[in-house]
Amino acid sequence: MSLLEQLKDAQKSAMKAKDKARLGTIRMVLAAIKQVEVDTRKELSDEDVTTVLTKQVKQRRDSIEQFESANRQDLADAEAAELAVLEEFLPKPLTEEEINALIKDAIEKSGAASMQEMGKVIGLLKPQMIGRADMGKVSQLVKANLS
Repeated sequence: MSLLEQLKDAQKSAMKAKDKARLGTIRMVLAAIKQVEVDTRKELSDEDVTTVLTKQVKQRRDSIEQFESANRQDLADAEAAELAVLEEFLPKPLTEEEINALIKDAIEKSGAASMQEMGKVIGLLKPQMIGRADMGKVSQLVKANLS
């Protein structure tokens, strides 16, 4: 079953259970996916849907951080609830050891030896890590390994 089908099934389940918070979050994600499909004029693959989900998760984390710094715990809690629903549909995150192993493997495969070749390494890693690791942290680890 594709990720989009899983989201639609979860939407139906939330409707039947009358879970308004979960339903609202799933509808929001489906709307974001539909918007990307309309913009790109193509049907999204599971990888593309994962990218949209990852973007939504990042937005929620940023919102939580801002709401907490503004002492708006009620809004931060609402965002955290949405974040929990979104994370259910993402693949299992990679451990730090797995990330380091993938980075070392990608450096060996690309033959990168300097910072100028960092793009090659990231290009190999990105398809394997979409939705499973924070690419900002991965980028820092690649820099550390290449320097």
